[in-house]
Order: sequence, then structure tokens, then C-alpha cells
Amino acid sequence: MRSPHALALTLSAAVAALTLTACGDEAKLPVSAGTGPSPTLPEPRSSLIPTVNIADAVGWPQGAQPVPAEGLTLTAFAGGLDHPRWLLALPNGDILVAETNAPPKPEDGKGIKGWIMGLVMDKAGAKTPSANRITLLRDTDGDGKADSRTPFIEGLNSPFGMALVGNDLYIADSDAVVKVPYHEGDTKVTAAPVKVVDLPAGPINHHWTKNIIASRDGSKLYATVGSNSNVAENGMAAEEGRAAIWEIDLKTGAHRIFASGLRNPNGLGWEPDSGALWAAVNERDEIGSDLVPDYMTSVKDGGFYGWPYSYYGQHVDKRVEPQRPDLVAKAIPPDYALGPHTASLGLTFSRPGNLPPSLSHGAFIGQHGSWNREPRSGYKVIFVPFQNGMPSGPPVDVLTGFLDKDGKAQGRPVGVTLDRNGALLVADDVGNTVWRLSGGAAAQSAERPSPTE
Repeated sequence: MRSPHALALTLSAAVAALTLTACGDEAKLPVSAGTGPSPTLPEPRSSLIPTVNIADAVGWPQGAQPVPAEGLTLTAFAGGLDHPRWLLALPNGDILVAETNAPPKPEDGKGIKGWIMGLVMDKAGAKTPSANRITLLRDTDGDGKADSRTPFIEGLNSPFGMALVGNDLYIADSDAVVKVPYHEGDTKVTAAPVKVVDLPAGPINHHWTKNIIASRDGSKLYATVGSNSNVAENGMAAEEGRAAIWEIDLKTGAHRIFASGLRNPNGLGWEPDSGALWAAVNERDEIGSDLVPDYMTSVKDGGFYGWPYSYYGQHVDKRVEPQRPDLVAKAIPPDYALGPHTASLGLTFSRPGNLPPSLSHGAFIGQHGSWNREPRSGYKVIFVPFQNGMPSGPPVDVLTGFLDKDGKAQGRPVGVTLDRNGALLVADDVGNTVWRLSGGAAAQSAERPSPTE
């Protein structure tokens, strides 16, 4: 047992880590070096107290908003929300937004590092109670702003991903996939949710966000389940069924691990040309500001992507014991790095519509922003062009300005999706706003109004 003096020194160091920027570890490379199909991966660096450089969450001052790329127009589709994280566009033009935050996780904050992470989450604005609600937003006059909002369903358990299959709306709570009936034009669910399948949860539930996407034929769901730790420090028994994408049969509820070794997959999308499933994945922390890049990748059935034993293919993480060289030998390198510690969460593929042609073929990524890097990374929305089913060039910033001149977070982008007209919607969980990015005034005036109920 540590002496009171030793504990006091450790706590003082932890406080200093939160007070002083980055605790001495600084990036040696630009974010661009950790971006693209062949990122630079320097030697890992570690320390007793992790680098902590989170942006204080302050919200948007009156009249302020993110900065769109040149030629684009930004409007607040809906403001005054309660920690909006994820979005689903319905066929009739309505938008569902999950207003959500972490569920109770009594075992996740134990120990010195848990205590530090609790302070980090508090600074980031991520410790407010979850609204546990999905809200329906409707733009009845087609002006790019929601003029109607309705609590669509309440009393959920930290909801995140949503998928519509026929007349069933599937919702990924933090501990289960449930379904409710939906008919076009509905503004409220009155039926009780029906459980489809349990998802890994429990008193740690470290990465609690679960996302879902339906197969093209509507017979299956694919669900993301993040790891229960950074690098399996809670033991592999706590990781059962986690760090994976599940395939769920909607007729029977039977499920299997579709792909594994994915530390914290979030965004999911079907690439339009190849038909492949792609995922945005958060990689591990605490081995330096330059490691490890988050990434997006096509996801192969039965594929293993390294976590926790290796990163970015077969780069061994020596912190993990015991090692598994047999699994490392099978680890698949990701297709495209998205920069170290960018917290790339949202992913949606573009299509021709209400954005310029240069943004019509590729993927939009919502980068929530780093806590474990000096200087900070992420805190923006980027676009990665695609050709022949694969990334074909460097990322383009499409929405920036989430950090103010003092480095404080006015907003943090999370989920991204396209509305019916092809404009980009962005959930901002610090600014409590859904932003709408379109191709300019001329394109906006040509939009069709959304149907009314």
C-alpha cells in the first residue's frame, strides 16, 4: 500500500497534469504525418502520468459558429439541444438526434488514472447526466432550419446509433439494441421498446457508445462495441465481445463477431462503389502525442485489426501482457489514418446533391478532438476524397473554428449525416447544436421543402 506521502505526490502530479499543458510530452510530427494510407509511426513514448491537454468546454458565444470552408454555407439547423451526439435522416426528410451522455459506470473511475479521466471528462463537458432521449427535428418550409421539434422517444439508456429497417426503428442503447415501430410522418413513439439483443455493458463500460447500421437487404444489423479499457489493463475477461463489430440477425437475434481487434469503432458506412462496410475507429492512448493515429478502414468479415496486442497492423504494444504473436501475425493494417488522437467518431459517405462536386465522392469525418496530445488535434470536420472504392487524396477541412483563440472548445463535432437534399448535418455536443453545411445560397434556394406530417 502506498504511503500517504506517496499518494499525495501522485495526486499532485495528476493535478499538475491537468493544469500544465501536456505534462512535458509534445508532438514531434505534424498531424499530417499521421494521416493517409501510410502514416509515419515513430517510437512510442510513455510516462507515469499521461499527457492531458483537453480543451475546456465553454460553448458558443452569442452569434458565434464554426467556420465553413470557402464556398460553403453554414446554418444552425437546430440549437438548444442537450448533448446531441448522433443523427439519423429519415426518408421523409425528418432528422432524429440522440441527446445522450454516458451511463453510470461505477467501476470505470477507480484508481489514479480513472480519477484523472474523470477530471478530463468534466473539463470536456462530458459528465452531465444523459437526457436519454431521441428528438425528431422537422424543417417544414425547406429553409435549412428545423422549425419543429418533438421528443420522439424518452427513457432510453444512453442511446447512440439508430437504423430504420422497413417499419422498425432500431436503437443502440449502451447495453442493448432495441426496436420500436415507425411509420412515415410519426413524431412520437408510444410503444415500449422491444429488446433485440443485449450488448456488452456492465459497471466499467469504458467505451459506452454503440452504433448500428443495417445491411443493404435489411436482414442484419452491424453494431460497434468499443473496448472496456485503453489497452486491456482490466484483463481480457473484461473485453469479452468487445473491441469488435457484431453482425446481428434481425429475424432471430443471433449474433456473431464480424470483425475484432478494433479498439473503439464508432462511425459506420457502406462505401457506394465497392459496397464494403467502412468504420471510423479510435486507437489507443498514452504512448506519445504522435501515436497512435485514429483511422477509417474497410472492414473484412473475420478480420482482426490488432487491438490490444498491436496497432496499425503488426506494431506490437509492449504494455500488453501476455502477448499474442499468433494474433499479431494476423493483424490487418487499416486503410487510411486520420491523425493521432483526433477522436474521429462520425463517418458518412457523400453523394451528389447540395454540396459542390468536389465533395460529392468521399467520406465526411467528425473529429471530436484530442485529450492526449500536445498540441491538440481534431476538433473539426474533414472530407476524404474517394475513387474506385478507396481514399484517393489528402483530407480537406470543411468545418473548423470549434476552438477559440484561447484553445477552449466552443463546440465539438460528433455524428455526421446527409439530409435528404445532400447537405451535411453535424451534431455538436458542446455547442448543443446540429449544424447544416450546404453548397451556398444558390443551392439552398433550389431545395425542396420537407413534407409536413
